[in-house]
Amino acid sequence: MKFTIDAHLPIRLKEWLITQGHECDHTSDLPLGNDTDDNDIIKYIDEEDRIIISKDSDFYNSNLLHGKPRRVLLITTGNISNKNLMKLFQANFSMIKAFFEKGDEVLEINNVSIYVHK
Repeated sequence: MKFTIDAHLPIRLKEWLITQGHECDHTSDLPLGNDTDDNDIIKYIDEEDRIIISKDSDFYNSNLLHGKPRRVLLITTGNISNKNLMKLFQANFSMIKAFFEKGDEVLEINNVSIYVHK
């Protein structure tokens, strides 16, 4: 799987996903870095068949309204330390991966559950 981590999430998450065998970049890696417009991020994600991981509900809302980006992992934990975010991913990533592999396109993860948006 290929992922793009949005600006307000740690590069440490990108590095962890790479160690898990996935292709991953961070919006800071894009030519305009974290100043890249959401529409340009969406275009890039869909062209490269990536999953955006973001706390920004704008990507989820765009998916609802326009079907783009096609695949979104929305993090709705509220304020969470990077350490706890990493623990959350480590504990739940096999389930997240399974949902995306079976074709689900929009997932939401919070402190207690993973929700599949249909």
